[in-house]
Amino acid sequence: MSTNSSNSLLPHNTTSSLPSNSSSSSSTSNKDKDKDKDVEAGPTYKEYRTDDEDKDLVDNDDDDPFDIAQTKNVPVETLKRWRQAALVLNASRRFRYTLDLKKEEEKEQRKRMIRSHAQVIRAAVLFKLAGERQIVTGSPIEPPKPTGDYAIGLEQLASVSRDHNISALQQYGGVKGLSELLKTNNETGIIGDEVDLSKRRSAFGSNTYPQKKGRSLLRFLWEAWQDLTLIILIIAAVISLALGIKTEGLEEGWYDGGSIAFAVFLVIFVTAISDYRQSLQFQNLNEEKRNIQVEVMRGGRAVKISIYDIVVGDLVPLHIGDQVPADGVLVSGHSLAIDESSMTGESKIVHKDHKSPFLMSGCKVADGVGTMLVTGVGINTEWGLLMASISEDTGEETPLQVRLNGVATFIGIVGLSVALAVLAVLLGRYFTGNTRNPNGTIQFIRGTTSISQALDDAVKIFTIAVTIVVVAVPEGLPLAVTLTLAYSMRKMMQDKALVRRLSACETMGSATTICSDKTGTLTLNQMTVVEAYVGRNRMNSPDDSSQLNPMVNSLLIEGIAQNTTGNVFIPKDGVEVEITGSPTEKAILSWAVKLGMRFDAIRSESKVLHVFPFNSEKKRGGVAVQRADDQVHIHWKGAAEIVLGACTGYLDLNGALQSFNDDREFLKAAIEDMASKSLRCVAIAYRPYELDKVPNDEEGLDRWVLPEDDLTLLAIVGIKDPCRPGVKEAVKICTDAGVKVRMVTGDNLQTAKAIALECGILSPGVDAVEPTIIEGKVFRELPEKERERVANEITVMGRSSPSDKLLLVQALRKQGEVVAVTGDGTNDAPALHEADIGLAMGISGTEVAKESSDIIILDDNFASVVKVVRWGRSVYANIQKFIQFQLTVNVAALVINVVAAVSSGDVPLNAVQLLWVNLIMDTLGALALATEPPTDHLMHRTPVGRREPLITNIMWRNLFIQAIYQVGVLLVLNFGGISILNLEHDSAEHANQVKNTLIFNAFVLCQIFNEFNARKPEEMNVFSGVTKNLLFVGIVGFTFILQIIIVTFLGKFTSTVRLSWKLWLLSIVIGIISWPLAVVGKLIPVPATPMSNYFTRAFRRFKRTRNTQV
Repeated sequence: MSTNSSNSLLPHNTTSSLPSNSSSSSSTSNKDKDKDKDVEAGPTYKEYRTDDEDKDLVDNDDDDPFDIAQTKNVPVETLKRWRQAALVLNASRRFRYTLDLKKEEEKEQRKRMIRSHAQVIRAAVLFKLAGERQIVTGSPIEPPKPTGDYAIGLEQLASVSRDHNISALQQYGGVKGLSELLKTNNETGIIGDEVDLSKRRSAFGSNTYPQKKGRSLLRFLWEAWQDLTLIILIIAAVISLALGIKTEGLEEGWYDGGSIAFAVFLVIFVTAISDYRQSLQFQNLNEEKRNIQVEVMRGGRAVKISIYDIVVGDLVPLHIGDQVPADGVLVSGHSLAIDESSMTGESKIVHKDHKSPFLMSGCKVADGVGTMLVTGVGINTEWGLLMASISEDTGEETPLQVRLNGVATFIGIVGLSVALAVLAVLLGRYFTGNTRNPNGTIQFIRGTTSISQALDDAVKIFTIAVTIVVVAVPEGLPLAVTLTLAYSMRKMMQDKALVRRLSACETMGSATTICSDKTGTLTLNQMTVVEAYVGRNRMNSPDDSSQLNPMVNSLLIEGIAQNTTGNVFIPKDGVEVEITGSPTEKAILSWAVKLGMRFDAIRSESKVLHVFPFNSEKKRGGVAVQRADDQVHIHWKGAAEIVLGACTGYLDLNGALQSFNDDREFLKAAIEDMASKSLRCVAIAYRPYELDKVPNDEEGLDRWVLPEDDLTLLAIVGIKDPCRPGVKEAVKICTDAGVKVRMVTGDNLQTAKAIALECGILSPGVDAVEPTIIEGKVFRELPEKERERVANEITVMGRSSPSDKLLLVQALRKQGEVVAVTGDGTNDAPALHEADIGLAMGISGTEVAKESSDIIILDDNFASVVKVVRWGRSVYANIQKFIQFQLTVNVAALVINVVAAVSSGDVPLNAVQLLWVNLIMDTLGALALATEPPTDHLMHRTPVGRREPLITNIMWRNLFIQAIYQVGVLLVLNFGGISILNLEHDSAEHANQVKNTLIFNAFVLCQIFNEFNARKPEEMNVFSGVTKNLLFVGIVGFTFILQIIIVTFLGKFTSTVRLSWKLWLLSIVIGIISWPLAVVGKLIPVPATPMSNYFTRAFRRFKRTRNTQV
């Protein structure tokens, strides 16, 4: 299942496979203060490594195919390598949620084919049209055919867009004529009521495309059936069934074979249902990802709608970072540049104007602004055809998933070896006459025992060996990651985080630093103008226009109305004015409305000549307008100190032009004063310009660089954006968890410092000097080595550009930090892509930023980022709980059966019983433990090292204590159970059945009680919070009830007999002792160095020695 590829009208960035610069070494926080260790997973790996061990571990990447610290942008060869190294019994199930390399390659080939096919068709049409124009200028195009209520048909409209047929567009009257044919007003858009929308969908289709259905339950049943061991067991069951019916008759002979077959089918059925439920969860999450929001103009009002609700005729404003949501033509635009790589496969930016007005669905706005008229939607676009043909997911793997495949492979090899040994011993004892029946008679006597009887006994022995393999090879272990990720992703949606890449969930558990934006993430993004300076005079009330000279007010309002990407809508019914745009734009537009701005009227009084869209590098944006009296004004708006630096004078309250003397220093001080109050400072300036110097052709205007010097200052405004409630607490949680929060903002240093203090990122007692607080330009100009040294000390970066953020991320990662980065703009995409975890903002983020991210924070709230860290740690902790539980069952079941088989030639746990145990530990155990909600303890420790051993010393201790106890008690019962239970007077067969039933019952109850211990590997109180996880309680209760039913009523199938209440009590006592035993075990200290280190170090030294000798 893939979460990083989009199957909707959102395109997948096929050119984003840049190499990762992540360090391969373990990354943990380097905090000096002593943290409480994780009570659920133990201390981090970095804390108990020596320098020599670090050296040993530095170059282990090439030795271990399962050692993949980061699956983001990982080479295909690495993915192939671990697959080839894995021991797999059921490939279709094991690799279901990993990247299907074959399908991924087929998908890319299909994309290339569709792209090239579309380009060939378009090239042929353009060539044909060019030829026609040479022969007959203005060759007539077939007149539009009416369709329903519209004067043009679907096919004609689609061909104009699909073939980029500029000649046909001109024949229809250009964009204006096409708008009339589609009944669209180029200023206010379509009417947009239900009747209008219904007619448009009926005539031109909806913005959807056919999607391949997800796997059905039958498909999951088929995949669960593909397990090699289960197939062998079914064959063995059929043989056993045939032999049993032949020797004992139908009435009694079908039990042995039938019970094995029934147990196998039960395992298949439960496995398939569990996997099917997971699949449905992923499908629902994918639907959320595909359903993006788009802004359109309807009835003169800017409204946000689902991308699926766009119809032909819609007017769509386009800004930097937006995705083109459908095919269309450009109505108007300035410096509009489109990245068409998602459709053409080539990283080429294409400029759009009246000569090249066609826009393709799925492409991105790289620069400029514009408005498009939608002419094709859904399957009638190239993007729709492309997505409909590749909509099937090809999966994605996570580092933990890969590592667990390594663990499963190792355990599987051990289990397979043990099973073969048991098979050899049992067959050897049987055919040498050392195996006896429950009544004491020898099972096999040469020349006496019939061939069918010997074959039946051999099949039973073989069945036991195969069942040991079923129990020993933990096929469900890697899938437990997917289960806990599916659960976590669903819960994270409730916590306002949409996961696009599965691996990001895990990686957030290892995050050591978060580089956060300020606006909207740490603050509310609810901006209002609270201070204003006009000239050098501070307005007593910023909303009082009576303090302003009419000329100053007129220029100020003109600059605000024209130099904006926002919009002001005044409803006819006189209700509150609706203002749209970015939060800063909305704040300034609201202020201008209070000063008396009539938005539509002001915009109609002058003509926009050229626009320089706001640029995060230059921190300002400008517009040139021609007024009715042919005067040209160039308006600029941006970061106060930058715009002020370009000004040579200012207009005072009387409208008189004053040159700067000491006033510049006064205004700089005013900016610093506002910044120290956490205000964002924006300056508004203008300059008159000679009309004859303005280029008079469109190409000249497109290349015109707006003059940005010799400006006249109109106003400086201070915009308040209060801190989000709860941010200070969230930052403290991060600090306590060993995660350093750094603020990276475009605001000036004073504003950044004030907000950082307010949010708790900077402590009041700390000196805010370089490099703790640094300007982006200063950091950018440092030598690379110096940047890397300084990066760890930076807490606040002000006046930063997106490239500064990228440099900071790269420097931190080279220092071994695991970096999470928030971003919302198009230019943040490289940093989001480079970071270990890219977090895009769901409200303010552009589609380009979202597509480059791993997780989308739906409410733009920093507190939600902290919840993601918590869930990331929970994923790791839950997997460790499940591993501890499963390995305890593995070790105990294997040792009991091996010892019993070698010593007595019989096994106390038969095939059906082992299959039931497998179901408990594999599917039901994963469901119970992998869905544990996160606890507060997770945030009271340092981050999880990415190369920290999966099985910590604490887990080994718990595992061995429980396994030794279970093996000891059950082997005592196996060899001395008849005398201990006073069964000497019963028949040998009955006494043996009671003993084996007690062993089976006690063994299962040990697992049920030990499941509680697995919840809290280090805490004494294993019951804390258990009532909050109803699924855990339900599964434990369900397992216990089924065990009662199996032992009491299904004896014929499981080879058990009914137990007395005393033996049930004894079974419960044996199981419940695991609780106090776990408490005592937790008092035993564990060594600091992981056990796995001793083995891996010895292995690497042996390998190095061997390589040296060679």
